[in-house]
Amino acid sequence: MNNKIKLAVAGAVLSAASIANAGIIIPAGDWTIDINGNVNAFATWSDADKGKGTVKGRLAFGEDNDGEGTGQGINTGLLPAWLGFTGTTRQNDVDVSFTISFQPNVSDNKAMGDQSTPLNRQAFVTFGDKSWGTVKLGKDLGIFGGQAILNDMTLLGVGSFGGGSGGATTLGGIGTGYIYPAWKGQIAYTTPNMNGFSATIAITNPNQGSFGDATNGSAKAELNQDRFGFEGQVMYEWTGDVAGKVWASGASYDVTIDASQALGTAGTGGNTVSGDVDSYTATVYDIGAAVSTGNLGLVGYYYNGEGVGTTMMGGANGVLGTGDDYGCYVTGSKCKERDSDGGYVQATYVIPTGTKLGLAYGVSKLDEASGETDGTLLDKNERWTVGAYHPLTKHLNLVAEYNKLESEGQNGSANNYEQDTFSLGAILFF
Repeated sequence: MNNKIKLAVAGAVLSAASIANAGIIIPAGDWTIDINGNVNAFATWSDADKGKGTVKGRLAFGEDNDGEGTGQGINTGLLPAWLGFTGTTRQNDVDVSFTISFQPNVSDNKAMGDQSTPLNRQAFVTFGDKSWGTVKLGKDLGIFGGQAILNDMTLLGVGSFGGGSGGATTLGGIGTGYIYPAWKGQIAYTTPNMNGFSATIAITNPNQGSFGDATNGSAKAELNQDRFGFEGQVMYEWTGDVAGKVWASGASYDVTIDASQALGTAGTGGNTVSGDVDSYTATVYDIGAAVSTGNLGLVGYYYNGEGVGTTMMGGANGVLGTGDDYGCYVTGSKCKERDSDGGYVQATYVIPTGTKLGLAYGVSKLDEASGETDGTLLDKNERWTVGAYHPLTKHLNLVAEYNKLESEGQNGSANNYEQDTFSLGAILFF
């Protein structure tokens, strides 16, 4: 790693380590073992205003019941602390590798300080050859939206954050510019590099989810994916005085509202929910570009989807009837997909001291479904980020960020929350 912070370094930590971004290399017979990862921690200070009305799907916090809107904590940033093991070998003219990683937290909000479960985000094997491509089997970062998070400068910092005492990771730009790609079981094929062009196609595990809160008398229903997810990406990369890449990706999932596990009742009408209610298809695509020349780096990104919400793929608020509104959980009702779109723009510049200064703006917007008139539904989550990332040593980087987060409902200024977060910390790669 050189002494200029590059987002590709953080990207290498999130995916299988490469020779260009190697950690601790150990020859082991036929294998070469790479032990790699990072440790990061940040002090955060947040200040939220009182907030106006209800905004379903907001990310900005408001004041609590005691009128307190400030929060402080020691926390891992968007990128969790990471310990990864990658083994590579070549056998029978085939390149073979495995990656297994663990992500412990650096802080914990529990009374004993040691009760949060560590993350396990990677366990996969790859095999292939530069002449015909690579096959991946196992759990890794999702393909749709992956480039959006890997090129987000807050991957080295905090980004959006609730501002309380330490927990797991922060949001970065998730939900304020891009949808979280998540970590998914997958079988993927990537073509060889063809003069800078490559493509990936994959089937992914049909993840499940649930919405509702039985303790509040609402139905708790399951979101069951009926088939493998389909994800894919095309990318073109080039080098030179002006270097960069452009990409486009997409994903499709079929989802069924399964209320067979429902407890309580749904909606204000008191209708009991049972059995499969309705199905819908969640689809989304994106396009992005990252360009660098000299000390200047620019990123532009846009996504558009139906039934995917604004933060998690196929998650809350993707259709009329999720989140706090249970219309399509009632037998006979139909789920109506909500359209959503957003993106972010980002500019970074490395000054003579080696410090990378960055400015980013991101927004994730949600439209009401056909015929829907709910002024409390989220209209947009919007973020401004100013950051400074300084390489104190070859591997250790000091980070300072300011983030302004605003969540606005469909009623505009009548439903609005604002939050400011300042963070200071460091991230060490090895």
